[in-house]
Amino acid sequence: MEETKSTEGNREVPWGRALTSVFRSGEGLGAAFPFARGKVEERKGRSRDGVLAYLETLEAEAHKLALKQEEEEEQKKQLVRLKARVKELRAKRDELRTKVELQEKRLLDKEGLVTDPAQPSAQTVLEWKIKSIKAMLQVFYLSGISGKRTKQGVCFCISTAYEGTYLDSYFLDILVKSEVQIQRHSVPVFIPLEQIAKEHLQADIRRFLAVLSDHLNAYAGRRYQADQLEERFSDRIEGTLQRNSLCNLLVFNYNVSSDSKPFPFKVKLLYGDLCCSLPTEAIISCTPGAPASLAEMAAAHSEAFRRMALHKAFNSLISAEGSQD
Repeated sequence: MEETKSTEGNREVPWGRALTSVFRSGEGLGAAFPFARGKVEERKGRSRDGVLAYLETLEAEAHKLALKQEEEEEQKKQLVRLKARVKELRAKRDELRTKVELQEKRLLDKEGLVTDPAQPSAQTVLEWKIKSIKAMLQVFYLSGISGKRTKQGVCFCISTAYEGTYLDSYFLDILVKSEVQIQRHSVPVFIPLEQIAKEHLQADIRRFLAVLSDHLNAYAGRRYQADQLEERFSDRIEGTLQRNSLCNLLVFNYNVSSDSKPFPFKVKLLYGDLCCSLPTEAIISCTPGAPASLAEMAAAHSEAFRRMALHKAFNSLISAEGSQD
């Protein structure tokens, strides 16, 4: 029997019939229970606030990513401009070298210094070398090599740089006698200076300085990249980066993610060309039992290390990993 608690007109109406009447009239549960309507609206408000906060977070992340991409694009454009400038300066240098050689030949012919090309005198050779060195000082200035005359010869300064960043300078005191000699220098002991001098110093001092400059700039570039990797990504590298004095062998470890699990990659970079700042080999190995998909990732990472500066390649790899997460 239904309990009669409601009054309809002058008669009592059961509760069930009263609720049915309310729903049929369209007023719904909110009309019957005002407190329930308030709870529902409160929950809707909280849900709206949560969605808006999430959208704002996504928008902030998208903006941050867009700024980063713009910065990377600008760096790429700057690198292209610098490479074009280097190419232009090298072409100018080669042109000046050719002009200097022609001028030297004319001067020697004009002054009659070469009377017997087969057996030039020691004085003739010495004067020719002095004139040649004088002309070189201006030519090499464009390629990071400068010098000044000394009482017994020339003091050369070879400045090194990597992608527009000035690094170190090295000095050589050259004695200009019947046989050109290196009196003293600040070239590191692991640079093959004696071998380079044996091959080029007596025959072509310009070639000697150019080859030595290539060796020093490549070494400085490799060392700079390793320093940048340690300074900027120490939190991502496991342990310490190992390198030899010439920086033509680098070994380091870092973690990658697969199915939300970390797996270590061991990297070994070999620089077979000592006149180059990029590795000729990039060997990446992972622990036994790692997923097969990591083999493809290791190959992609190896390719990046071979074609890009070390710190830039590592930055692009961790950025790509972060975007995938």
